[in-house]
Amino acid sequence: MGTIVSSIKELDMHGLDLRWRRFVRSKLVPWSSAMVFTVFTFSVTAQTFLSSNLPVIVINTNNQSILDEPKITADMGIIDNGPGQRNYVSDPFNNYAGKIGIEIRGSSSQMFPKKQYGIELRDATGNGISMPLLGMPAEEDWVLFAPYNDKSLMRDVLAYKLGRDLGRYAPRTRYCELVLNGQYQGVYVLIEKIKRDKNRVDVKKLEPTDNSGNSVTGGYIIKIDKESGSGNGGWISNYAPPGRSGDQRIYYQYDYPKAANITAQQRTYIQQYMSTFEATLIGTDFANPVVGYTRFVDVDSFIDFFIVNEVSKNVDGYRLSTYLHKQRDSDGGKLLMGPVWDFNLGFGNCDYCTTGTPTGWVTSFNSVCPQDYWLIPFWWNRLYQDSNYRNRLAVRWAELRADKFSTPRIHAYIDSVYTVLNSESAIRNFQKWPVLGQYVWPNFYVGSTFQSEVVWLKDWVTNRMNWLDLNMPKIVTGVEVKEFKVSVFPNPFHQELQVEYELEQGGDFTFEVCTPLGQSVVKHYQTQAQAGTYRFSVQAETPLLPGVYFYKAKRAGVEVTGRIVKLD
Repeated sequence: MGTIVSSIKELDMHGLDLRWRRFVRSKLVPWSSAMVFTVFTFSVTAQTFLSSNLPVIVINTNNQSILDEPKITADMGIIDNGPGQRNYVSDPFNNYAGKIGIEIRGSSSQMFPKKQYGIELRDATGNGISMPLLGMPAEEDWVLFAPYNDKSLMRDVLAYKLGRDLGRYAPRTRYCELVLNGQYQGVYVLIEKIKRDKNRVDVKKLEPTDNSGNSVTGGYIIKIDKESGSGNGGWISNYAPPGRSGDQRIYYQYDYPKAANITAQQRTYIQQYMSTFEATLIGTDFANPVVGYTRFVDVDSFIDFFIVNEVSKNVDGYRLSTYLHKQRDSDGGKLLMGPVWDFNLGFGNCDYCTTGTPTGWVTSFNSVCPQDYWLIPFWWNRLYQDSNYRNRLAVRWAELRADKFSTPRIHAYIDSVYTVLNSESAIRNFQKWPVLGQYVWPNFYVGSTFQSEVVWLKDWVTNRMNWLDLNMPKIVTGVEVKEFKVSVFPNPFHQELQVEYELEQGGDFTFEVCTPLGQSVVKHYQTQAQAGTYRFSVQAETPLLPGVYFYKAKRAGVEVTGRIVKLD
């Protein structure tokens, strides 16, 4: 471990940086004498860490061991002097300085010596507080992610970047270097934890009193993941995963509200919603645009979620760390996939089941590994049977490949991350954790250098994108029929609903409103002799009850569908 020094005077004799000596006097001594001792030990090892081009996070647990749970109280300081500035360990804590709760997090990753941590910002009395960290919006819960078996150090960061490039929320990230109890811990990534928040998963807050009407319809965050604790924090799907070899089931967990906080009425609502969605999707009329699965889900969010997991060939995709969220009906009401989460085994970094080859669909996991305990729900193969879904997927893929998901653009981002990390922090990281050239579960490829790991990642991305280009569905084109514009407002509505439509040429126009079961409650038919804009009020034979309805407007074989909400 190197020579242990026992006083500031002895530190001076070792000729260490003046900033470091000031740091010891001004920061570490007030924290605890034990902390001073461990930092003194650390500072004269073969690997002295004094400054970084990345933000520096310093944590002192005050002689406590960090547990899996519960969180222990510790002190944390963050040094971030801004873009282009060096961050000295001896600089003042200028981004955060205060108490935290900290615990070890993760599942299989807990076996690695480089631990990842869950962080809760706290005030002096131990209550959670929301604060912005490293330029990210304020919250109290954060993740200190430890790339260990991912020797590119960037698979999760890359996946979240792709998620944000889709125009959806995906966790923001910042690279940093960590000092824990005086010991250098290497390169970490500070990541936003998935939470209900206007700057994270933006769904309505559910109060214990939100148990009926529009209020009980959202917002919710649920996830498919490994069971934890007593396993009573969710429910089992009515539909077993296809291709299972045993009694595997799909288990949905309450993420927001938590199992301890969700009311009986809220549990009943979200379970029934999911059950009805699944029953509709597996039913014979699943692709019907009025009474099919599209009543329940935001199809575009499912497509984007599919694309990120297939681009990365994420072996955990769809079956673990899989989040969904549901808006309140007055905000749209449908179920959305995401945010995306946990990609350290993606981008070819896996030697089991789907493996690290750049070919094949992740959605085929159940047929490749039917013995695995965690399998994929039937949704994805069923969705693919819908020609409209396939065509929308094809259009989205073509759009992304022409711009944000072009191979050169992804390569440029990988290169930019590599340039920053390779300048110094990655070198220190791999001195601390000498895993280069060694197999670390479940590596598919083992490179001898950081550079070779990143070059292999870029080559893998090239090959994967080429395979997807060949195997994604193709856009189906036919006789071109010009679409027409339809506006239905206000939505939600109380009494009167207005419909406005624009015809580029004269012709017949049909408008129909149906219940979720497909029962027609409003029909409107008009023949317009010439092009123009027309408006009418919806008139039902009997007053519409509060609830969700679906409309379809049709002209010359072109159909436009949507969802409307009748309020009390």
